[in-house]
Amino acid sequence: MSVEDILLDAEERMDKAIAHLKQNLLGIRTGRAAPGLLDSVKVNAYGSLSPLKQLASVAAPEPQQLVIKPFDTSLIKEIEKGIVASELGLNPQSDGRIIRINIPPLSTDTRKKLVARIKELSEEAKISIRNVRRDANKAIETAEKEKTISEDDRDSAKEDVQEMTKKYEDEVSELAKARESDVMEQ
Repeated sequence: MSVEDILLDAEERMDKAIAHLKQNLLGIRTGRAAPGLLDSVKVNAYGSLSPLKQLASVAAPEPQQLVIKPFDTSLIKEIEKGIVASELGLNPQSDGRIIRINIPPLSTDTRKKLVARIKELSEEAKISIRNVRRDANKAIETAEKEKTISEDDRDSAKEDVQEMTKKYEDEVSELAKARESDVMEQ
Protein backbone atom coordinates (compact mmCIF):
# COMPACT_ATOMS: atom_id res chain seq x y z
CA MET A 1 0.00 0.00 0.00
CA SER A 2 1.46 3.38 -0.98
CA VAL A 3 1.73 6.31 1.40
CA GLU A 4 -0.88 8.21 -0.62
CA ASP A 5 -3.34 5.31 -0.29
CA ILE A 6 -2.74 5.11 3.46
CA LEU A 7 -3.28 8.85 3.91
CA LEU A 8 -6.37 8.84 1.70
CA ASP A 9 -7.87 5.93 3.64
CA ALA A 10 -7.14 7.67 6.95
CA GLU A 11 -8.71 10.90 5.74
CA GLU A 12 -11.87 9.11 4.53
CA ARG A 13 -12.25 7.32 7.85
CA MET A 14 -11.72 10.55 9.81
CA ASP A 15 -14.34 12.26 7.62
CA LYS A 16 -16.76 9.47 8.51
CA ALA A 17 -16.09 10.03 12.23
CA ILE A 18 -16.90 13.74 11.80
CA ALA A 19 -20.08 12.94 9.83
CA HIS A 20 -21.17 10.50 12.54
CA LEU A 21 -20.57 13.13 15.23
CA LYS A 22 -22.58 15.74 13.30
CA GLN A 23 -25.47 13.29 12.97
CA ASN A 24 -25.39 12.52 16.70
CA LEU A 25 -25.24 16.21 17.62
CA LEU A 26 -28.35 16.93 15.54
CA GLY A 27 -30.33 14.66 17.86
CA ILE A 28 -29.44 16.69 20.94
CA ARG A 29 -32.13 19.13 22.01
CA THR A 30 -31.51 22.81 22.26
CA GLY A 31 -33.98 25.37 23.49
CA ARG A 32 -35.39 25.63 19.96
CA ALA A 33 -37.39 23.21 17.86
CA ALA A 34 -35.33 21.58 15.09
CA PRO A 35 -36.47 18.86 12.68
CA GLY A 36 -33.17 17.02 13.24
CA LEU A 37 -34.31 16.35 16.79
CA LEU A 38 -36.52 13.54 15.50
CA ASP A 39 -33.91 11.91 13.21
CA SER A 40 -33.34 9.08 15.67
CA VAL A 41 -37.05 8.22 15.99
CA LYS A 42 -38.04 4.82 14.62
CA VAL A 43 -41.66 3.99 13.83
CA ASN A 44 -43.28 0.56 13.55
CA ALA A 45 -44.83 0.91 10.09
CA TYR A 46 -46.00 -1.81 7.74
CA GLY A 47 -44.49 -4.52 9.94
CA SER A 48 -40.96 -3.10 10.32
CA LEU A 49 -39.15 -0.26 12.10
CA SER A 50 -38.59 2.70 9.78
CA PRO A 51 -37.00 6.10 10.39
CA LEU A 52 -39.63 8.80 10.93
CA LYS A 53 -38.23 10.95 8.11
CA GLN A 54 -39.12 8.19 5.61
CA LEU A 55 -42.75 8.24 6.73
CA ALA A 56 -43.46 11.94 7.25
CA SER A 57 -42.20 15.45 6.70
CA VAL A 58 -41.02 17.30 9.78
CA ALA A 59 -41.01 21.09 10.00
CA ALA A 60 -40.41 23.72 12.68
CA PRO A 61 -42.91 26.52 11.88
CA GLU A 62 -42.30 28.17 15.27
CA PRO A 63 -39.24 28.23 17.55
CA GLN A 64 -40.96 26.02 20.14
CA GLN A 65 -42.99 23.69 17.92
CA LEU A 66 -42.48 20.82 15.49
CA VAL A 67 -45.13 19.78 12.97
CA ILE A 68 -45.12 16.28 11.50
CA LYS A 69 -47.17 15.58 8.36
CA PRO A 70 -47.37 11.83 7.70
CA PHE A 71 -47.39 10.74 4.07
CA ASP A 72 -49.97 8.13 5.12
CA THR A 73 -52.38 9.40 7.81
CA SER A 74 -53.14 5.84 8.93
CA LEU A 75 -49.68 5.85 10.57
CA ILE A 76 -50.41 8.73 12.96
CA LYS A 77 -50.88 6.49 16.04
CA GLU A 78 -47.70 4.53 15.26
CA ILE A 79 -45.72 7.76 14.77
CA GLU A 80 -46.98 9.06 18.12
CA LYS A 81 -45.95 5.77 19.78
CA GLY A 82 -42.50 5.99 18.15
CA ILE A 83 -41.96 9.54 19.42
CA VAL A 84 -42.98 8.60 22.97
CA ALA A 85 -40.83 5.43 22.87
CA SER A 86 -37.78 7.43 21.71
CA GLU A 87 -37.35 8.78 25.26
CA LEU A 88 -36.77 12.31 23.99
CA GLY A 89 -39.26 13.56 26.57
CA LEU A 90 -41.64 14.89 23.92
CA ASN A 91 -45.44 14.80 24.03
CA PRO A 92 -47.00 14.49 20.53
CA GLN A 93 -50.52 15.82 19.95
CA SER A 94 -52.54 14.79 16.90
CA ASP A 95 -55.62 16.19 15.17
CA GLY A 96 -55.98 13.16 12.86
CA ARG A 97 -54.01 14.70 9.97
CA ILE A 98 -50.87 16.21 11.51
CA ILE A 99 -48.93 15.83 14.73
CA ARG A 100 -47.75 18.83 16.72
CA ILE A 101 -45.04 18.69 19.33
CA ASN A 102 -44.49 21.62 21.65
CA ILE A 103 -40.86 21.75 22.73
CA PRO A 104 -40.69 22.69 26.41
CA PRO A 105 -37.92 25.03 27.51
CA LEU A 106 -34.90 23.25 28.94
CA SER A 107 -34.18 23.44 32.65
CA THR A 108 -30.65 24.28 33.79
CA ASP A 109 -30.19 20.72 35.02
CA THR A 110 -31.29 19.29 31.65
CA ARG A 111 -28.95 21.67 29.83
CA LYS A 112 -26.02 20.47 31.95
CA LYS A 113 -26.87 16.82 31.16
CA LEU A 114 -27.03 17.62 27.45
CA VAL A 115 -23.65 19.36 27.59
CA ALA A 116 -22.22 16.27 29.32
CA ARG A 117 -23.65 14.12 26.50
CA ILE A 118 -22.09 16.42 23.90
CA LYS A 119 -18.73 16.01 25.63
CA GLU A 120 -19.16 12.20 25.57
CA LEU A 121 -19.99 12.22 21.86
CA SER A 122 -17.05 14.47 21.03
CA GLU A 123 -14.68 12.28 23.04
CA GLU A 124 -15.97 9.19 21.21
CA ALA A 125 -15.28 10.94 17.89
CA LYS A 126 -11.76 11.87 19.02
CA ILE A 127 -11.09 8.28 20.07
CA SER A 128 -12.29 7.10 16.68
CA ILE A 129 -9.96 9.57 14.97
CA ARG A 130 -7.03 8.43 17.13
CA ASN A 131 -7.78 4.81 16.23
CA VAL A 132 -7.58 5.77 12.56
CA ARG A 133 -4.22 7.43 13.28
CA ARG A 134 -2.97 4.26 14.97
CA ASP A 135 -4.07 2.11 12.03
CA ALA A 136 -2.45 4.48 9.52
CA ASN A 137 0.81 4.51 11.48
CA LYS A 138 0.80 0.70 11.60
CA ALA A 139 0.27 0.57 7.82
CA ILE A 140 3.12 3.03 7.30
CA GLU A 141 5.46 0.98 9.49
CA THR A 142 4.46 -2.21 7.68
CA ALA A 143 5.18 -0.57 4.33
CA GLU A 144 8.61 0.50 5.61
CA LYS A 145 9.39 -3.03 6.89
CA GLU A 146 8.40 -4.44 3.51
CA LYS A 147 10.85 -1.95 1.97
CA THR A 148 8.15 -0.29 -0.17
CA ILE A 149 8.94 3.10 1.39
CA SER A 150 12.09 4.63 2.86
CA GLU A 151 12.65 5.73 6.47
CA ASP A 152 12.34 9.37 5.40
CA ASP A 153 9.04 8.65 3.67
CA ARG A 154 7.86 6.84 6.81
CA ASP A 155 8.71 9.79 9.04
CA SER A 156 7.14 12.27 6.64
CA ALA A 157 3.97 10.16 6.35
CA LYS A 158 3.69 9.85 10.14
CA GLU A 159 3.95 13.65 10.42
CA ASP A 160 1.20 14.01 7.80
CA VAL A 161 -1.02 11.58 9.74
CA GLN A 162 -0.39 13.52 12.97
CA GLU A 163 -1.26 16.84 11.29
CA MET A 164 -4.44 15.30 9.88
CA THR A 165 -5.35 13.93 13.32
CA LYS A 166 -4.84 17.36 14.89
CA LYS A 167 -6.99 19.02 12.21
CA TYR A 168 -9.87 16.58 12.72
CA GLU A 169 -9.67 16.71 16.52
CA ASP A 170 -9.84 20.52 16.31
CA GLU A 171 -12.93 20.21 14.09
CA VAL A 172 -14.55 17.90 16.66
CA SER A 173 -13.82 20.44 19.41
CA GLU A 174 -15.32 23.28 17.35
CA LEU A 175 -18.48 21.28 16.57
CA ALA A 176 -18.91 20.35 20.23
CA LYS A 177 -18.30 23.91 21.42
CA ALA A 178 -20.87 25.30 18.95
CA ARG A 179 -23.49 22.75 20.02
CA GLU A 180 -22.78 23.42 23.71
CA SER A 181 -23.37 27.15 23.19
CA ASP A 182 -26.67 26.34 21.39
CA VAL A 183 -27.79 24.20 24.34
CA MET A 184 -26.75 26.70 27.01
CA GLU A 185 -28.48 29.67 25.30
CA GLN A 186 -31.52 30.82 27.23
